[in-house]
Amino acid sequence: MDKIDRKLLSLLQEDADRPLNELAEAVSLTTTPCWKRIQRFHREGVIRKKVVLCEPAKLNLGLTAFVAVRTTQHSEQWLRKFAAAVQSIPEIVEAYRMSGEIDYMLRIVVTDVAGYDAVYRKLIRSVELWDVSSSFAMERLKYSTALPVDFA
Repeated sequence: MDKIDRKLLSLLQEDADRPLNELAEAVSLTTTPCWKRIQRFHREGVIRKKVVLCEPAKLNLGLTAFVAVRTTQHSEQWLRKFAAAVQSIPEIVEAYRMSGEIDYMLRIVVTDVAGYDAVYRKLIRSVELWDVSSSFAMERLKYSTALPVDFA
Protein backbone atom coordinates (compact mmCIF):
# COMPACT_ATOMS: atom_id res chain seq x y z
CA MET A 1 0.00 0.00 0.00
CA ASP A 2 1.58 3.24 -1.13
CA LYS A 3 1.09 6.85 -0.07
CA ILE A 4 -1.65 7.43 -2.66
CA ASP A 5 -3.57 4.35 -1.44
CA ARG A 6 -3.41 5.59 2.15
CA LYS A 7 -4.57 9.10 1.22
CA LEU A 8 -7.38 7.69 -0.91
CA LEU A 9 -8.54 5.45 1.93
CA SER A 10 -8.40 8.35 4.36
CA LEU A 11 -10.58 10.46 2.04
CA LEU A 12 -13.05 7.62 1.51
CA GLN A 13 -13.34 7.10 5.27
CA GLU A 14 -14.23 10.77 5.68
CA ASP A 15 -16.90 10.67 2.95
CA ALA A 16 -17.54 7.58 0.84
CA ASP A 17 -19.95 9.58 -1.35
CA ARG A 18 -17.25 11.96 -2.53
CA PRO A 19 -17.29 12.07 -6.35
CA LEU A 20 -14.60 10.09 -8.15
CA ASN A 21 -13.23 13.16 -9.95
CA GLU A 22 -12.71 14.94 -6.58
CA LEU A 23 -10.99 11.89 -5.12
CA ALA A 24 -8.74 11.56 -8.16
CA GLU A 25 -7.79 15.23 -8.03
CA ALA A 26 -7.07 15.06 -4.29
CA VAL A 27 -4.60 12.19 -4.80
CA SER A 28 -3.14 13.59 -8.06
CA LEU A 29 -4.48 10.85 -10.35
CA THR A 30 -6.85 10.76 -13.27
CA THR A 31 -10.22 9.12 -12.67
CA THR A 32 -9.46 5.72 -14.26
CA PRO A 33 -6.41 4.80 -12.13
CA CYS A 34 -8.19 6.19 -9.06
CA TRP A 35 -11.26 4.04 -9.78
CA LYS A 36 -9.02 0.98 -10.33
CA ARG A 37 -7.42 1.49 -6.91
CA ILE A 38 -10.83 1.72 -5.25
CA GLN A 39 -11.94 -1.45 -7.05
CA ARG A 40 -8.77 -3.19 -5.84
CA PHE A 41 -9.57 -2.12 -2.25
CA HIS A 42 -12.97 -3.80 -2.60
CA ARG A 43 -11.59 -6.91 -4.29
CA GLU A 44 -8.84 -7.37 -1.67
CA GLY A 45 -11.23 -6.74 1.24
CA VAL A 46 -9.54 -3.52 2.38
CA ILE A 47 -12.96 -1.88 1.99
CA ARG A 48 -15.50 -4.27 3.50
CA LYS A 49 -18.63 -2.27 2.75
CA LYS A 50 -20.10 1.22 2.62
CA VAL A 51 -22.59 2.28 5.26
CA VAL A 52 -24.51 5.32 6.48
CA LEU A 53 -23.61 6.60 9.95
CA CYS A 54 -26.65 7.84 11.85
CA GLU A 55 -26.67 10.35 14.68
CA PRO A 56 -27.89 8.46 17.79
CA ALA A 57 -29.57 11.51 19.38
CA LYS A 58 -31.65 12.08 16.23
CA LEU A 59 -32.94 8.50 16.60
CA ASN A 60 -33.71 8.96 20.31
CA LEU A 61 -30.78 6.73 21.27
CA GLY A 62 -29.40 8.89 24.04
CA LEU A 63 -27.79 6.25 26.26
CA THR A 64 -24.56 4.41 25.54
CA ALA A 65 -23.58 1.65 27.94
CA PHE A 66 -20.25 -0.11 28.10
CA VAL A 67 -20.83 -3.54 29.58
CA ALA A 68 -18.10 -5.76 31.00
CA VAL A 69 -19.07 -9.42 31.02
CA ARG A 70 -17.33 -12.16 32.96
CA THR A 71 -18.15 -15.82 32.72
CA THR A 72 -17.03 -19.09 34.24
CA GLN A 73 -17.84 -20.84 30.96
CA HIS A 74 -15.03 -21.09 28.43
CA SER A 75 -16.19 -23.85 26.11
CA GLU A 76 -16.58 -23.49 22.36
CA GLN A 77 -20.29 -24.33 22.74
CA TRP A 78 -20.83 -21.53 25.27
CA LEU A 79 -18.96 -19.05 23.08
CA ARG A 80 -21.14 -19.93 20.07
CA LYS A 81 -24.27 -19.45 22.18
CA PHE A 82 -23.01 -16.13 23.57
CA ALA A 83 -21.99 -14.88 20.10
CA ALA A 84 -25.41 -15.83 18.71
CA ALA A 85 -27.14 -13.98 21.57
CA VAL A 86 -25.03 -10.87 20.99
CA GLN A 87 -25.71 -11.00 17.23
CA SER A 88 -29.45 -11.30 17.81
CA ILE A 89 -29.73 -8.14 19.93
CA PRO A 90 -29.52 -5.07 17.66
CA GLU A 91 -28.88 -2.65 20.54
CA ILE A 92 -25.52 -4.37 21.09
CA VAL A 93 -23.54 -2.53 18.45
CA GLU A 94 -20.07 -3.81 19.36
CA ALA A 95 -18.77 -6.89 21.16
CA TYR A 96 -15.19 -7.93 21.90
CA ARG A 97 -13.54 -10.92 23.55
CA MET A 98 -10.98 -9.41 25.91
CA SER A 99 -7.76 -10.33 27.64
CA GLY A 100 -7.38 -9.75 31.36
CA GLU A 101 -10.06 -9.88 34.05
CA ILE A 102 -12.96 -9.02 31.73
CA ASP A 103 -13.98 -11.77 29.31
CA TYR A 104 -16.18 -9.69 26.96
CA MET A 105 -16.84 -6.00 26.44
CA LEU A 106 -20.07 -4.78 24.84
CA ARG A 107 -21.19 -1.38 23.64
CA ILE A 108 -24.94 -0.99 23.84
CA VAL A 109 -26.93 1.94 22.43
CA VAL A 110 -30.49 2.46 23.73
CA THR A 111 -33.02 5.19 24.47
CA ASP A 112 -32.72 5.15 28.26
CA VAL A 113 -32.02 3.01 31.34
CA ALA A 114 -35.26 1.07 30.84
CA GLY A 115 -34.07 0.25 27.33
CA TYR A 116 -30.75 -0.92 28.74
CA ASP A 117 -32.57 -3.10 31.28
CA ALA A 118 -34.56 -4.75 28.48
CA VAL A 119 -31.33 -5.58 26.63
CA TYR A 120 -29.75 -6.87 29.83
CA ARG A 121 -32.74 -9.16 30.44
CA LYS A 122 -32.60 -10.50 26.86
CA LEU A 123 -28.91 -11.25 27.29
CA ILE A 124 -29.20 -13.08 30.62
CA ARG A 125 -32.15 -15.11 29.29
CA SER A 126 -30.03 -16.21 26.36
CA VAL A 127 -26.81 -17.31 28.03
CA GLU A 128 -25.41 -17.97 31.50
CA LEU A 129 -23.17 -15.15 32.77
CA TRP A 130 -21.20 -14.87 35.99
CA ASP A 131 -20.87 -11.09 36.28
CA VAL A 132 -22.18 -8.14 34.30
CA SER A 133 -20.94 -4.64 35.09
CA SER A 134 -22.26 -1.60 33.24
CA SER A 135 -20.97 1.93 32.88
CA PHE A 136 -23.03 4.61 31.20
CA ALA A 137 -21.35 7.21 29.01
CA MET A 138 -21.91 10.74 30.26
CA GLU A 139 -20.47 12.52 27.22
CA ARG A 140 -18.96 11.42 23.91
CA LEU A 141 -15.62 13.20 23.53
CA LYS A 142 -14.53 11.46 20.35
CA TYR A 143 -16.13 9.06 17.93
CA SER A 144 -14.77 7.91 14.62
CA THR A 145 -15.13 4.92 12.40
CA ALA A 146 -12.05 5.97 10.40
CA LEU A 147 -9.02 3.76 10.90
CA PRO A 148 -5.54 5.34 10.96
CA VAL A 149 -3.99 4.67 7.57
CA ASP A 150 -0.98 6.97 7.66
CA PHE A 151 1.34 4.43 9.25
CA ALA A 152 4.36 4.60 6.95
